[in-house]
Amino acid sequence: MTDSTTPSRARVDDLLRRLTTAEKIGLLHQWQAPVPRLGLRPFRTGTEALHGVAWLGPATVFPQVVGLAASWNADLVRAVGDAAGKEVRAKHHADPEQVGLNVWAPVVNPLRDPRWGRNEEGWSEDPWLTGRLATAYAQGLRGDHPRRLRTAPTLKHFLGYNNETDRATTSSDLPPRVLHEYELPAFRAPLAAGAAVAVMASYNLVNGVPAHLSPLIADELRRFAPDVLVVGDAGAVTNIAGVQAHLPDHVTGFAAALRAGIDSFTEDDADSAPTVTRLTEALDRGLLDISDVDAAVRRILTVRERLGDLDPPGDDPFAGVTPEVVNAPAHRELAREAARQSVVLLRNEALLPLAPQTRVAVLGPLADLVHTDWYSGTLPYATTLGEALAGRLPVVTTHPGVDRIALRVDGRAVGCPATADGGPLTLDDDAAWFDVYDWGRDTVALRAVGNGRHVGADDDGALVNDRPGPGGWVVRETFRFHHRPDGTLLLHHLATDRYVTVDDGGRLRACAATADTATVFTVDLVVDGAAEAAALAADADVAVVALGNHPMVNGRETEDRLDLALPRGQEELLRAVRAANPRTALVVTSSYPYALGWADAHVPAVLWSAHGGQEHGAALADVLLGDADPAGRLTQTWYADAADLPDLLDYDIVDVDATYLYHRGDPLYPFGHGLSYTRFDYADLRVSAGTASVGEEVEVSVEVTNTGARPGVEVVQLYTRQRRSRAKQPLRQLRDFARITLDPGQRRTVTLRLRTDELSWWDAERDGLVVEDATHTLMVGRSARDVRLLGALRVHGGPVADRRQGDPVADRPAAGGRR
Repeated sequence: MTDSTTPSRARVDDLLRRLTTAEKIGLLHQWQAPVPRLGLRPFRTGTEALHGVAWLGPATVFPQVVGLAASWNADLVRAVGDAAGKEVRAKHHADPEQVGLNVWAPVVNPLRDPRWGRNEEGWSEDPWLTGRLATAYAQGLRGDHPRRLRTAPTLKHFLGYNNETDRATTSSDLPPRVLHEYELPAFRAPLAAGAAVAVMASYNLVNGVPAHLSPLIADELRRFAPDVLVVGDAGAVTNIAGVQAHLPDHVTGFAAALRAGIDSFTEDDADSAPTVTRLTEALDRGLLDISDVDAAVRRILTVRERLGDLDPPGDDPFAGVTPEVVNAPAHRELAREAARQSVVLLRNEALLPLAPQTRVAVLGPLADLVHTDWYSGTLPYATTLGEALAGRLPVVTTHPGVDRIALRVDGRAVGCPATADGGPLTLDDDAAWFDVYDWGRDTVALRAVGNGRHVGADDDGALVNDRPGPGGWVVRETFRFHHRPDGTLLLHHLATDRYVTVDDGGRLRACAATADTATVFTVDLVVDGAAEAAALAADADVAVVALGNHPMVNGRETEDRLDLALPRGQEELLRAVRAANPRTALVVTSSYPYALGWADAHVPAVLWSAHGGQEHGAALADVLLGDADPAGRLTQTWYADAADLPDLLDYDIVDVDATYLYHRGDPLYPFGHGLSYTRFDYADLRVSAGTASVGEEVEVSVEVTNTGARPGVEVVQLYTRQRRSRAKQPLRQLRDFARITLDPGQRRTVTLRLRTDELSWWDAERDGLVVEDATHTLMVGRSARDVRLLGALRVHGGPVADRRQGDPVADRPAAGGRR
């Protein structure tokens, strides 16, 4: 192999010449085979690092991505990416064959619909903000070495991917304007900045064609990023001739994917043999040319070269990254700061911050729990809200607010071991108690009181209390109660779609296919959770109700939500607590927005945070106690009702008035919303020019003053609206923002920038971006709906750079005229 002083392209060319056809095909699978004779080591793609390192044991767990985004702080986001990148490198040095340096993050699919099951993975419903924050995270992951990548960030998922249910068989139909104005820009930004070097194709079809075969890979993606590595999603190429039935057999499907631009096949886990066999046969059958293989291998080797994988170990510029960096003190502090800046104060009627001597009751299913999602690392530790407040206030009581029950069958009790390891549920003389956690849509989890472990079903259907909680690719710890008129119930195990029965040995099993053969259970209410929580609330100065979702239940990968409602049991708890103590603060921890209409009308304070990782509780306590100003702002609309949303599969946001860009209704909480503990005054809007032409930049400045009595954080936001057009235009569109901190009485001039070429829209008739002669309203304020100052800018239309090619479209005159 050539040495590390040889220019990159020459090294790759040399390797490509010397590889045999069989060796080249061996590099096309996720687990790339070594080529010892050329010094090529084993290599794998696909280390998950969405918000920290996942699936590789303990690692710093940062807030979910939608929470990081709420900070509106690109520097913070980059720092989190930097920490995650260092931890990937440390784990790679410890186990180079199992921990790859091609990381599958960030996700850049805009958050078009809050019912998307993977909502927590995205940054924003705005493509520009998504691009900016995702670029910052990817820059942190890749590092700032002038020649070598610390990791190779991969953008997910190309393209039009915002639904989970039946995701491999549904088509995302993208009209040209939606494609070019909404979907593609979020991918362009990190690639144009050199922050990301790879892209993952998505499971869905795009305009009727499997995304892994989409001509958009060549026609769009590689027109603005020619050398980008494209990896397949897990099992997705098999779907082409499988559930998608798009091609007649797998050999044809794999060949078509390679020709379309898929470079690396993520199939059959670590077993590369099926992929190698199919691609080899495709070559033999003439479905592929060796040039197709060479093009993919060249892109693979280019990324490996940039990672230093082709260099001798002594040349590794990241050799100093040791295991001690994982969950290092600096990363723990960064995790707390990230969680702190992610908290959004949605509503506050002079209840918060809490006074130092306040007696607080912390109530609800998330009072003393910290949850992780599918792409989280293993928590090295976790601080809950109840624990954090108990360490800072003189009197803190906690209660999960859930019902505690016993189950009986024909007078005999259901029991289970109280040992740490748990065991089978059986009919017994002594009743075991179970806490019932409601995670929405009548989906419950049962936690055995005796050992604090959850009930799940083994592979043979036997119920056991040995689980830490709902989790795994298939969640086997959730049930549904089917209530009968006489007060008894049937227990339905959701993962197996089987009802619970009692076998001849007295063991509970999920094995009945129908309700007719299920065992009937009698329920004893041991503790009324809402009543006990309300009693504690009545004895406290302030009640803090901690509600939200479980990230592995009802809205996760493979499963979209059907509505925006809080779990019914949780809302009943909130109402009971509010009735007992009007001084109630609602703390929502969730992966997605809820319709909180009742709470907004009746609860004096409402905060939201995504699942915040290991420092979640400490960060919430910092904000509740006023040690930190609520700095978070929403990056997606919180709708009043699911009825305000179009069909989940309708991707035409322009036509159906979707997202903050086009929504004409009144949201519960708008895009950009978030309150502070102080007040800010906006004055003296100035525009650097009254008119501008395409390609010019205009400065918009305002004076912002902290008129309150406390230091505070403000996010100053600039939006525009085109007044007249011959096409439908957004009602408002984010153009820039600035995050500032002001002391009481402090005033600052904030300067925001508007790039006139970004005022373009996609004209399908001209197959390109156009800027019209038009006046644009400039709107500066605290959110998309809280506008404090208005201005205007007259823009002269002209040539627009074709973002697909980087060339001016000089022969396309700007459009003018009336709407």
